[in-house]
Amino acid sequence: MSEPASLIMLQFLTWVADRPRTREQAVEAWHSCPHISVWEDAVVGGLVRTENDGRRTIALTRRGAAILEKAKAEAL
Repeated sequence: MSEPASLIMLQFLTWVADRPRTREQAVEAWHSCPHISVWEDAVVGGLVRTENDGRRTIALTRRGAAILEKAKAEAL
């Protein structure tokens, strides 16, 4: 059984799902502190992907969307 996503990860996934963001926006917004590596953790964990759309838009993967939906359902 995998452990639940951290609050910071859920905040990041919500931020990504909110509207289209570029990879550069994500790195700038979420990599400002070396101790909070949520961007890298999401990439390594297969929760987000970079679209090859000319803008390098990031999007949730199926796994990332499922984790976010599960967290929302549990909050109800």
